[in-house]
This record gives sequence, C-alpha cells and structure tokens, in this order.
Amino acid sequence: MIADGAGEDEEKWLAAGAAAFKQNAFYMQRAIDSNNLKDALKYSAQMLSELRTSKLSPHKYYDLYMRAFDELRKLEIFFMEETRRGCSVIELYELVQHAGNILPRLYLLCTAGSVYIKTKEAPAKEILKDLVEMCRGIQHPLRGLFLRSYLAQISRDKLPDIGSEYEGDADTVTDAVEFVLLNFTEMNKLWVRMQHQGPARDKEKREKERSELRDLRAFLTYQVGKNLHVLSQLEGVDLDMYRDTVLPRVLEQIVNCRDEIAQYYLMDCIIQVFPDEYHLQTLDVLLGACPQLQPSVDIMTVLSRLMERLSSYAALNTEVLPYFLQVEAFSKLNNAIGKVIEAQEDMPILSAVTLYSSLLKFTLHVHPDRLDYADQVLGSCIKQLSGKGKIHDTRATKELVTLLSAPLEKYNDVVIALKLTNYPLVLDYLDSENKRVMATVIIRSIMKNKTIIATAEKVEALLELIKGLINDLDEPQGLEVDEDDFEEEQNSVARLIHMLYSDDPEEMFKIISVLKNHFLTGGPKRLKFTIPPLVVSALKLIRRLPEEGDNPFGKEASVSATKIFQFLNQIIEALPSAPSPDLAFRLYLQCAEAANKCDEEPIAYEFFTQAYILYEEEISDSKAQVTALQLIIGTLQRMHVFGVENRDTLTHKATGYSAKLLKKPDQCRAVYACSHLFWLQDQETIQDGERVLRCLKRALKIANSAQQMTSAARGSTGSVTLFIEILNKYLYFYEKGIPQVTVESVESMIQLIKNEESLTSDPSAESFFASTLRFMEFQKQKGGVVGDKYEQIKV
Repeated sequence: MIADGAGEDEEKWLAAGAAAFKQNAFYMQRAIDSNNLKDALKYSAQMLSELRTSKLSPHKYYDLYMRAFDELRKLEIFFMEETRRGCSVIELYELVQHAGNILPRLYLLCTAGSVYIKTKEAPAKEILKDLVEMCRGIQHPLRGLFLRSYLAQISRDKLPDIGSEYEGDADTVTDAVEFVLLNFTEMNKLWVRMQHQGPARDKEKREKERSELRDLRAFLTYQVGKNLHVLSQLEGVDLDMYRDTVLPRVLEQIVNCRDEIAQYYLMDCIIQVFPDEYHLQTLDVLLGACPQLQPSVDIMTVLSRLMERLSSYAALNTEVLPYFLQVEAFSKLNNAIGKVIEAQEDMPILSAVTLYSSLLKFTLHVHPDRLDYADQVLGSCIKQLSGKGKIHDTRATKELVTLLSAPLEKYNDVVIALKLTNYPLVLDYLDSENKRVMATVIIRSIMKNKTIIATAEKVEALLELIKGLINDLDEPQGLEVDEDDFEEEQNSVARLIHMLYSDDPEEMFKIISVLKNHFLTGGPKRLKFTIPPLVVSALKLIRRLPEEGDNPFGKEASVSATKIFQFLNQIIEALPSAPSPDLAFRLYLQCAEAANKCDEEPIAYEFFTQAYILYEEEISDSKAQVTALQLIIGTLQRMHVFGVENRDTLTHKATGYSAKLLKKPDQCRAVYACSHLFWLQDQETIQDGERVLRCLKRALKIANSAQQMTSAARGSTGSVTLFIEILNKYLYFYEKGIPQVTVESVESMIQLIKNEESLTSDPSAESFFASTLRFMEFQKQKGGVVGDKYEQIKV
C-alpha cells in the first residue's frame, strides 16, 4: 500500500505504488506459471491493494489502473485454464471472496465472474446482477468509478443480447439493459460525488481533477459514457425499447444528478452513440430534458451537435426527409431552443446566436425549400436580441455574421436571401465594422455566383443590406478605416454595379436611379469609386435604346436618351466636390462622345462646356493639364455632331489651351495635335488645310523657341526631337493630300533637321530621324499614288 505522507508529492507516490505493483505482479505471474492458484490469488490481492490509495489524482490513478487491467487479463485466462483442469468455477467464485480487503476482493470477484459467465454454469443475468450489487461495497468515488469501469469492460461481450451465445430462456436483452443502466446510474453518482467529497476548501482542486477526467478521452470512454456506448451496441435495443426504457431512465439520471459537467458530457454521449433515427423519433423526449439542465451547462454545444448530426443524417439519406416533416423536427427544435434560453436567463448572447445559427443551418440542409422556416429562425433570433442594441461582443458578432452568411452559402443566390423579411432586421444588430464585413460577404457571393439583380425593388433591398459600404452617415466619431481596406471595399461595390441589370430599359433606368439616390448620400469620399461604374451603366443603357424614329413617343418616352443624359449630368456634378475633378472631367468627355453618337448636339456641347470649365478652374498641375488636353483633342476629333459655329468655338478653345501650357515642348506637341481638329478624311465639312498648316507652323515656331531657351539656359543646343515629330505630322498630312502641305515644306523640314548640330550628339534623336527616313523610303517602294507622292520628295 502507498504510504500516506503529507510531504511526499504525487510522482513519488505513483513511483512507489508502481514498484510495489510490479513486484507483486511478478510473483503472481510466477504462481500462474506454476499453476499455483493459492499463491496467484495471494499476490494478485496484494497487487490490487495498491489501487486503495487516495493520494493520487485521477490522471495518475488511471495510470496505475491500466497496469492492473493488463495483469487482470492474464489472471482471467489463468482462471479459465483452471476450470478446464477440473477446478470448480463455483468454488473459484467463492474462493476469491476470501481476500482480506474489499477493493482487491471485488476486482477478483469481477474477474472470476467473467469466467463464471463463460462456462455457462449459471444464467448470465444472475451473475451480472450479483456483481453490480456487490460493487456497491466501494463508495469512494475515484476507486468505485474505476472498479465499475472494469466491470463494464469485462462484461460487455457477455451480455445476453439477441444473437449472443449468452441469450437463453432465462436471459433476455431486457436483463442486459437493466444491468448496464444500473451500472451507469451508480457510476454517474460516483462521478458527481467526486465534486462533493472532502473539505469545502478542496472543492476547487476537485473541480480541476474532474476537468482532467473530462479531458482524458480514453478514461471517459471506459467510464460513465462507456455504458451508453454498450447500450447502443446491443442488437436488442430497438427503437421501442430505446424510447420506452433506455432514454427516459438515462435522462432521468442526467437531470437528477444536477451536476453541470456530468450533464453536459452525458447529453453529448447520448447524441453521439445512439443512431440518428432514434434521435429523430424521440426528439420531444430528448429536447424536453434540455431546459431542466443546470444553467451553467453548455447546452449550446449539445444542441448544436444534435442539429449537426440530424443535418448529416438527412444529407446522407434523402429518403428520410419526409420523416423530418412528419415528426415536426423543426418546430420542436425551435421551441426547445426558445425554452432553453428562457430557462437560462443569464445565457450569453453568443450562446443564443450560436443556437439559432445551428438551427438555421439545420433548416437550410433539411428543408431548403421552406424559406418560411429560415425566416422564422431569423425572427426568433430577433426576438432574443430585441432590446439589447448593437452587439459589441466580438465572438457573438462573428457568429451573427456566420448566421447571416448561411443562406448565401446554401443557395448561392442573394436574391433568395432578399426574400427573407427578417434578414435585414438581424443585420441591424451588427455594428458598423461588422456591417461592412457582412456587406462584403454578400457582394462576394453575388460576384462568385454571377447573380443578376434585375428589378429596382430588389436592388433597393440589396442596397439596404450593404449600406455599411455605401453610406457613412452613421459612422462612429473617431473610427478610422484602413485606406487600403476602404478602397478594396469600394472597388467591390463598383464591381457589384455591373451585376444590377435588366433587359427592360425602363426597369434598368429605375435601377440606376435607385443607385444614384443611395450613392449621392453616401459621403464624398466614396463617389470616385461608385460614380464611374454608374455612368458606364447609364451609357450602356443609352446604346440599347431604340432610335427616336423607331420610338413613337420620341423624347417624351418614359426612358429616353435625353433623360439619361440629364441623369448623367446630375451625378457627375457631384464629383468635383468629392474632390475628383480629373475623374469628372473624363466622364464629361465620355458623355459628350455618347451624345455625339445620339446626334444630340446641345447635350454634347454642354458636356464639353462642363469639361472646359473643370479644366480651367480645377486642373492646375502641368502634367494633368497635358493629359487633359490630349483627351480634349482626341475626343473633339471624333465628334461629328457639331455645327460650324459650335465646333469653331470648341477648337479655338482647345488651341488656346495648347498655347498656354507651362512647358514649351508640351505647347509644341499640343499645338501640332490640334492640327488634326481641322482635317477629318471622312468629313468634307471639316477639311481646312490652311488651319492645319497654321498649326504646324506655329508648332515649329514654338519648337524653335524651346531650342533657343535651352541654348540660353544651358549653353548648348537643345534636342531636335520636336522638329522630327513635326516632320512626321507634315508627312501624315502630305500623304492625306492636303494641298497646303507641299513637297517643298516637307523638304524644308528635312533640311532644317539635317542642319541641326545637335542631331549627331543625341543618339535617340538620330535614331528617330533615321527611322523616319526609312519610312519614307518604304512608302516610295510601295508604288501607286502614295509611292508617287513620296517619289517627289528629295532627301
């Protein structure tokens, strides 16, 4: 026996016990080898006496118990061999009861009882009943728990089950069930008493020990819950017996023990070990016990696992789905969750939300066609959250996001989620940050599944769901959002706009009108992301409209190009205040080009006017001015809708802007680019060779001036690159047949470049000029009209 010493630690006690155990096990084995029953019983009893210690924690005691278990298996084999050699099993059963101490005596009695049952010299039920009653002699929780665990282990294959060799007229499966339930009841009592034995000051220590037991899966498997596993393996335990006998008695014991750890673990055991079919048919009984459990029991996990198992059962066996409706599984689960939350007044929000999240997943898997069930779950969740305001618990909000994401993941169609009337009401309980997270989830679902939202009503509902991304009016003061995250969020909104589409022009116009109303109230910093795709959608709509001649209502139609252009003007006007004047400038030019294709001269002129105003008032950076002027010239060149007066006004402005650029090279390039505004090959009304030549000469003058300024400032002749660029323009217009651009003017430009001293000192300019000359030679060799033209030029 391990000596009780207050100053010795647990490791020393275990080491001492293990040493004594090993020594007696050695002598026991030697006696077995010598077929000496008397000595085998003597040394086995001394060996088992080491289990009488009270100084070891459950963890360490389990180590010692497993050593004993292994040795007892050897002893059981020896007992069986003794009976074959003529030893009476009845005498053996009585002989082991002569052991001096009760704990070794009962271990030996269980071992001998196992052999007794195998010999079939007495009904199994009588022996099992005797053993389970005799084990009451050990009331110490830890020692008794392991003793009954040993009893459960050695008897599991000797129960009188249907089809078992131990089944007979006197032995039925009812006897087996009675034995297991009795052993289970006694083990559960011992398990609970582990918390209450000893002085109150040791209660915390005992709780810790019991938690260790719960964490030792091997131990628990062979302890209390093992009895339930044995019951689940009995062939004779059919649905009727489970419903009428097993489940009521197990639940009665669980509820009456009033211990949170035992209740949680045993409820989980029931769910895990018995068939799903049994759970489905006894839902009302199983769920009825849940509100009676201790308030501190983690009922959230228990119910969640039950619903997960039932969901998996339905997924693997689709033929059982009608039974779920027949037994009203959804209603029972929903009511049970409500009663549990009501019974546990202090239940955390996290637990309540998790329960409804599990119920929603169950509903979506088992009843995917019953949207009313899903909406009912959301409504029940709202009922529990009402009066609590925004949820700020991180884990609870994460679980709420999971709940809201479930319909999207199941249906892969946000349109179905829009049909759930309680969906946006649940969303309102999220704080601003998590609303953005949920909005991102919704948008990703739409983009991933390429879901088209085709009505203004649905778009309105969708925008309410993602208002966390499109509206910052209710942002908390001082809340800082990472710029990269913000840009990514707004880019996702921009991509979403292209999924809001209807083939009906009138409905499409309603959609973009709804978008406008939301975006313009969403704060200026979002406009540069949301307005451009909205403009693109509106321009696409214009291209789909019938020609006015084909439309009997013309401009008075409910949706016309004129109305859409007015709409575009309204939304682009908001951008300069964003501030995004560069973006507004580009959009005005795009709209002007669209108006050009619709032959809407006044509208196109107005868009150009707005672009010019922005250029003059908002674009001050020299590089930005160069880029903007290139866009003006390029767009204006493609316009055919303007009359002479309007076109002259716009081209005059463009050439005026060109001459006012800060840098001379930029002026030169802008001016020669303006030459294209006066000669369009396919439009005879825009073919003014004089003004083309005037632009080229003015560009040449500016290039000369730029070279002189470089020479004066740096003491060296500037690059001739500008001259070569102008030469290329001369060649372009000469090839187009403009009378004012003559052979002499081209030859004069070539000679001017050749006379420049800096040509040879600038490799890039020299290469550019050589390339231009090769082009001219190539054109000569082509022959025909173009070849004849270039043949006239003498290089």
